[in-house]
Amino acid sequence: MTVRAAPTYRVDLAAPLRPHHLVAAAGPVDVVVPPEARGRTDAARAFLDVALRDREVYGSTTGFGALVGFAGRADARDQADNTLAHLGAGQGPPLDPAVVRATALVRLGSLAQGVSGVAPHVLDALAAMLATTFAPVVPRWGSVGASGDLVPLAAVAGALRGHGAADVDGRRLPAREALHVAGLAPLELDGRDALALVNGTSLTTAALALALDGVRRSLDAQTRLTCLLLDLLGCDPQLTDADLLARYGHRGAVVVGTRMRDLLAGVVPAGTRPLQEPYSLRCAPQLLGAAHDALRYVDEVVTADLAGVSDNPLLFPQADKVVHGGNFFGQPAAFAADLLALVTAQLGNLAERQLDLLVDPARNGGLPPMLAAGPGRQHGVQGVQLASTALVAELRRTATPASMQSLPTNLHTQDVVPFGTPAALRSLDGAGVLHLLVGSLALGLRQAAHVGARRPTAPPSAALLDALATAVRPVDPDRPLEQDVRRAAHVLLRTEPEDLP
Repeated sequence: MTVRAAPTYRVDLAAPLRPHHLVAAAGPVDVVVPPEARGRTDAARAFLDVALRDREVYGSTTGFGALVGFAGRADARDQADNTLAHLGAGQGPPLDPAVVRATALVRLGSLAQGVSGVAPHVLDALAAMLATTFAPVVPRWGSVGASGDLVPLAAVAGALRGHGAADVDGRRLPAREALHVAGLAPLELDGRDALALVNGTSLTTAALALALDGVRRSLDAQTRLTCLLLDLLGCDPQLTDADLLARYGHRGAVVVGTRMRDLLAGVVPAGTRPLQEPYSLRCAPQLLGAAHDALRYVDEVVTADLAGVSDNPLLFPQADKVVHGGNFFGQPAAFAADLLALVTAQLGNLAERQLDLLVDPARNGGLPPMLAAGPGRQHGVQGVQLASTALVAELRRTATPASMQSLPTNLHTQDVVPFGTPAALRSLDGAGVLHLLVGSLALGLRQAAHVGARRPTAPPSAALLDALATAVRPVDPDRPLEQDVRRAAHVLLRTEPEDLP
């Protein structure tokens, strides 16, 4: 067993989870289950024990899914084994451990609301896991986002019981061995515990929240880079005029315009640009503002998901009710994830178009083509611009809405499904691709300064350029630039280069 320092990041479940909590859960976190949550959990568990004497409870007295009309196994622990065993059907590459750990935190947040009827030690086990580096190995494919993320969450629960595999301290081990290394005991479950662990959209919500965090970072970065580009080219900042954007009528454009005016404070136009810039510059407040408004909607969905309970059935002891329904249905997250993918694709398109403008001597104020220090003998950022085109194509290819792909399954008990899980995971992938496009544009701006662009006249732009110049040396002579793109992205996104896709 390895002895480690206690985690320094604290998450108190007395308040709803937020995306930054999920980001922090990539490493050890101290999750506090407040006494009120424990009291609610105790009461629901005691009520469940009474309810099982005289009424049917899905997953405790019955089979699962299409087999609900048949009796479940008599032994509660055997019922738990059966729940998890038949869901061990995931396929594909393993999910990022950070996504899996965020998923576990979301599941804990739902269960801690005290209406699922789990035994209190289940909350303790999830909290104990999150205080270590333990991360179950979870295959990517297997969830349709209805009846919860059954297959991937079964892999999480199985690893906590010592089945399958898990990562701990950066090593992949058999789950039972990983539990020992992390100082964790195998988790004991009954049928209700097992079903409650898998019967929620926690992976969908976690992936969507992480994707939202990533795209938000890129939106802020692109706002800053757009201002730097305007300054380097000597553009007139009237495109950010407050009266102009107020008449546009959209809140996001006003917010972004205000931010851009702050970043461009002190800018001096060169007087050499055309009266009206290309749309990738002139319409940037409107485009970035629309993205801001869309992310606000996605945030509302994530906030509701993190504050809600995703499970079936729910127990209400004071009303003497065991209620069977569909709170495991991930339709809101599916719609939000599809919207996020569309926003990501358009933000990526903007970054690529701005880079294309920057490398074109017909539009960049006479800078050398491809920002090459010696055109022909050197090629500047030509490879980066080419790769950026491929990245935009990837974002477009994956922006087809997943929430419209419903397919019936499970003997038509799940006759409509939201496909929120693939939608959310796809959006998380897209957020990573967008980070690379942000880094590509940032690298181009840094190179533009090397090959003759003017010194920025707005102090925020000058400070950003200096930070980029410190992190990335000029492309002179040519060299491979994939790591430079990542370093430039890190300056803006505060994401470690090795964490980028």
